[in-house]
Amino acid sequence: MKKIAAFVLVATAAALATPAMAQFAKPEDAVKYRQSALTVMATHFSRLGAMANGKAPFDAKQAAENAAIVETLSKLPWAAFGEGTDKVGNTKALPEVWSQQAKFKEASEKLIAEAAKLNAAAKVGTLDALKTAFGPAGGACKNCHDTFKAK
Repeated sequence: MKKIAAFVLVATAAALATPAMAQFAKPEDAVKYRQSALTVMATHFSRLGAMANGKAPFDAKQAAENAAIVETLSKLPWAAFGEGTDKVGNTKALPEVWSQQAKFKEASEKLIAEAAKLNAAAKVGTLDALKTAFGPAGGACKNCHDTFKAK
């Protein structure tokens, strides 16, 4: 797990250092990238949710590691919603992503902010702190899904 987390963080740092759409040779590559980032983020977020909801035992170390990954990944997918990525690949992104760009940007920024709060709460090392931050972070995810993702 530590090796995977370290690899994800190194890969993330490299990705953040490159201009957004320049990373992608084709729009299809951008779609795959954003879907991959969102999938991995959802996996780590689900692990936190299981702890916060009592479906898995609380482990402060695991919570902190997962929350750090969620925060890092929360910054990645948005650059991959560029021009031309709305018409390619198997995507559930609704047209509103592109027609309501300001609202979409606001939703993505809200998720990034809530993921940072979640990470800070997980570092406290208590279940109560995790529970307090998990709800608003989950709400930020849900808001974006409700508005910008096909069911």
